[in-house]
Amino acid sequence: MAQVPTAAVAVTGIVGGYAVARWSKKRALGGVVLAAAGAAAAQQWRQSAGAKTAAALSATYVAAFAGSHPLAKKVGAWPAVFGVAGGVGVASWALADRHRQTTTV
Repeated sequence: MAQVPTAAVAVTGIVGGYAVARWSKKRALGGVVLAAAGAAAAQQWRQSAGAKTAAALSATYVAAFAGSHPLAKKVGAWPAVFGVAGGVGVASWALADRHRQTTTV
């Protein structure tokens, strides 16, 4: 079974976490989505790129979440979330996903 690219998992965690928090009006619920996706991505990062890269990408994921808050004050919430999610997605692809072997069926 093919794994979902880690870039997609990480981006979905950031965007989905914010969306759930905003629309449910329960920040903790958004945090659960953010944490679950981050844990899933970290596990895949560790498997595909090693512990050091997984640690660096995990730190990037957390920093992006934290950084989206002050950025939102300057550009708005959704642009900030999409911007940091895009940055995490690019980093994830560059450091973990692009090196994966792909097979065709």
